[in-house]
Amino acid sequence: MRTEDWEMLAELYRTENITQAAQRLFLSQPTLTSRLKKMETYYDVQLIIRKQRGITFTPEGEQLALHAQKMLYEQRRIEEQLHNMKDQFAGTIRVGVSNFFALNKMPKLLRLFKQSYPDVEFQVVTGWSSEMHRLILNHDVHIGFIKGDYMWNENKHLLYEEEICIASPWDFQWEDLPHLPRIDYHTDEKMRSIVDQWWYSTYKQNPNINIQVNQVETCKEMVINGLGYAVIANLVVRPHTDLFIKPIHLPSGESVTRKTWMYYHEETLKLNIVKAFVQFIETLDVKAL
Repeated sequence: MRTEDWEMLAELYRTENITQAAQRLFLSQPTLTSRLKKMETYYDVQLIIRKQRGITFTPEGEQLALHAQKMLYEQRRIEEQLHNMKDQFAGTIRVGVSNFFALNKMPKLLRLFKQSYPDVEFQVVTGWSSEMHRLILNHDVHIGFIKGDYMWNENKHLLYEEEICIASPWDFQWEDLPHLPRIDYHTDEKMRSIVDQWWYSTYKQNPNINIQVNQVETCKEMVINGLGYAVIANLVVRPHTDLFIKPIHLPSGESVTRKTWMYYHEETLKLNIVKAFVQFIETLDVKAL
């Protein structure tokens, strides 16, 4: 089978949705469906079962999809080894980046790195830190920039630690927070756990959440426009000096913080470009960027 067929099968297995897979592969849905039918004919098995929403794989299809993932991994690995044998700083670095870091840090990092290594390309995937953790665990990316502490037994480098704070358009007293309008936003489970642990160790009442949004940047804009306060990481609101920003503390007096890490596998340092990028990041004050 061709590499394109393995990519199609792996993407279908990842998304469990023909429309989404076609979009990510820049194919029309009829083209993808036609190629899938040809693969079923070739192997003489049914690979997928259509559901009301999305698809599910048959046991034979799942076995072939896992094989496709393995084939793509081996293909990437041999290509990287061949580039590395040339002893050149060229090729593609695959990076998984948490949402905030992707918006506020990654563009600057890539611009600075490419000033010294113009022939290096980047394939960047963004999302929740939990998703980026899964990508680095599965070797789908070379490097992960991740907020929070996740299970990881290999190399990691602390980029910075930031305080979790209350950002408010007006001055406030701590005892008044349960009665003031709070703006909440969708975040990963690690951040949600940190905030909830602080709140319910400090207050008996539930927070007065009157606006809920999908992204932290939208939440910030709501705060800036005087619609309520938010429990938010300091770096998100640090540039807005007109806001009232106070770090939160546990009843013990310990400040509540969150770390941002660079995760990577030891074996990826065998690749010249990955090693150069890791060493470059370790020399920077990423928090100050």
